[in-house]
Amino acid sequence: MAKTSISNIKAIEILDSRGNPTVRVFVTLEDGTRVNASVPSGASTGEYEAVELRDGDLSRYKGKGVIKACNNVNEIIAPALIGIDAREQIKIDNLMIELDGTENKSHLGANAILGVSMAIAKASAVSENEELYRYLGGSEARRLPVPCMNILNGGEHADNSVDFQEFMAVPHGAPTFSEGLRYVSETFHTLKELLKAKGLATSVGDEGGFAPNLSSNEEAIELIIEAIEKSGYQPGKDISIAIDSAATSFAMDKQGHYNLKWSGEGEMNSDDLILLAKEWIKKYPIILWEDPLAEEDWKGFSKFTAQLGDKIEVVGDDIFVTNTKFIRRGIKEHTANASLIKLNQIGTVTETVDAVRLCIENGWRAFLSHRSGETSDTFLADFAVAMGSGHLKSGSASRSERLAKYNRILEIEAQLGDDALYYWK
Repeated sequence: MAKTSISNIKAIEILDSRGNPTVRVFVTLEDGTRVNASVPSGASTGEYEAVELRDGDLSRYKGKGVIKACNNVNEIIAPALIGIDAREQIKIDNLMIELDGTENKSHLGANAILGVSMAIAKASAVSENEELYRYLGGSEARRLPVPCMNILNGGEHADNSVDFQEFMAVPHGAPTFSEGLRYVSETFHTLKELLKAKGLATSVGDEGGFAPNLSSNEEAIELIIEAIEKSGYQPGKDISIAIDSAATSFAMDKQGHYNLKWSGEGEMNSDDLILLAKEWIKKYPIILWEDPLAEEDWKGFSKFTAQLGDKIEVVGDDIFVTNTKFIRRGIKEHTANASLIKLNQIGTVTETVDAVRLCIENGWRAFLSHRSGETSDTFLADFAVAMGSGHLKSGSASRSERLAKYNRILEIEAQLGDDALYYWK
């Protein structure tokens, strides 16, 4: 039996950054290698995401327990994988998909399957004495992502009067990852000072960004621009803005009708939102816009991209859910020019790699992302470098589960030294 053969797999229930249960999987190999991987959880989720299996037992964690998912790892997945060489990632992931037998992983749970998939990759890297980003991405893995830092929250990620879910600062003008991280961290702290001076709340949302009550969605952009300038940086040159509308959260139906109720902007249709975006892109240094329209609004999404896709990166999240089936449709219909990539939306490392490669092979960008319910696991950081996609969002400059990913990339940058690459496009 090979030294990298799987000798034991065990799952336990732990808590994520929101205090909700999630799955942690331990994998042991024949050579004694033992690692663990923890699975994130989303709040703003797409309808077609792989299913996160919850117990539904209201006497435990308000029904959000994951004992069933853990049992599926321990009683179904583990016996099927013991003895297999952990380096056979594709074989292992496909075997788990077959064991599940559903299109959306609703039988075993995407949280059960992904925990094993991530832990297998980690164990193989450790056993081979390789860094995880090198193991997954090969010797050419040296491009560090531009950190798209979420510094102001709204929507599903905060209890405030802002409809759009994320306003991000993007340090594309920095010379290195570490300098870029410094640019946006300083901007984050300056924004806190500005909010305080204006008598606005400086409490943070799920992903560490500030969540003040504002008079409009546009005020969020104006505050960030002011923070960039007061930090000594030039908007549009050093730092630009990225927006995640998460428009499904304020969609009224599947026919392109929306209600920006919190900011008081009221009911709109797809064309109204496109017009709003056009105005903002003329006024402000916006470089990327994620989910400007809802997951069912394919027609509106394509229209948005046709009119603005030559100016900014248009990212689909809920509409594609890291699923190659939907990404292929998006490529065919020119729905966007980039896809958000989340490991737990699809449920295995192999399928996530396939989604990234599909994007890149077709001239799209792949935007790597955390989830609002995170853990201290840094798999995502290594994965972002391995894929070389060029940008990553992992939350703000607060909350340790967010900073763990950024800090891991700082470690990788130090390892790579002068070989590290950092650029937006």
